Amino acid sequence: MIYIIFIILLVFAELLYFRIADHFNIIDKPNERSSHTSVTLRGGGILFWVGVLFYFLMSGWHYPWFFAGLTLVAAISFADDVKLQSPIVRLVLQFIGLLLMSIQWQLFDFSWIIVVLVIVVSVGVLNAFNFMDGINGITGGYSLAVLASLWYVNNYVTAFVDNNLIYLVFLALLVFNFFNFRIKAKCFAGDVGAVSIAFILIFILGMLIIKTGDLSYIAFLLVYGVDSVLTIVHRILLKENITEPHRMHLYQLLSNELKVPQLLVSTIYAVLQLLISFGFIMFYSVSLWYLVIVAVLLTVVYLIIKRKYFHLHRS
Repeated sequence: MIYIIFIILLVFAELLYFRIADHFNIIDKPNERSSHTSVTLRGGGILFWVGVLFYFLMSGWHYPWFFAGLTLVAAISFADDVKLQSPIVRLVLQFIGLLLMSIQWQLFDFSWIIVVLVIVVSVGVLNAFNFMDGINGITGGYSLAVLASLWYVNNYVTAFVDNNLIYLVFLALLVFNFFNFRIKAKCFAGDVGAVSIAFILIFILGMLIIKTGDLSYIAFLLVYGVDSVLTIVHRILLKENITEPHRMHLYQLLSNELKVPQLLVSTIYAVLQLLISFGFIMFYSVSLWYLVIVAVLLTVVYLIIKRKYFHLHRS
């Protein structure tokens, strides 16, 4: 019953945000790099922060450093949705937010080198999620796939995080997808949504890795990881500025140049990640080999498609 109440509250919060965004003209206008063609409300993914807020209040202030870091990162990301902010300011505040999350992880009990590496990689994941948020349904669908895998491990393999956090984020994703997983989306996640859900998933995944000491659980982010890393490498080879917006990700090539329906592309990414994650759980005894083999297979698929169809992007 309490989760039904939370769903109602989340729907109300999203509809209230729509009124605010419409009043203050917080919109996403299509340009030559966009995959959409109509003006759409931006920042609907603020609901992910709201979901964690509900959890924070319900749990009696559980995971305070994590919530503080999330709030800081969400705030600068939302500010960027409203008016473009300095990349340096965004980056600095992301680092501070991740430092706060590291306190929650008790990461400072480890070597400072590990702390630096974790924060640098986490910043990369935050911004990878942001760049991958380019078509309807991909952020919400993919995040549900990752969260479902984490929920399964938490309940049937080893407990590492409060289940209620997973449930509240899951509900927030469902409500967001109701408005976004459509041919004509009512809203986009915006920077606040993409970065916030990345921050949340990094925290939960980090809790799992710290509990088990097994880095191979990064397989739960493998599909996004391969697309993001190889696209960066591709752009470097083309001598492009990797910090500028672009349409070179594989999912963009599929939806823009090959005209595969956006919702189908988003579904493929989510289902593929779900299959990889549960394959990882099934073959956990050889998890490192599984991670390497699947990463190589995804890389080969990426290279084949890019090699065959990238000329369409150029034209």
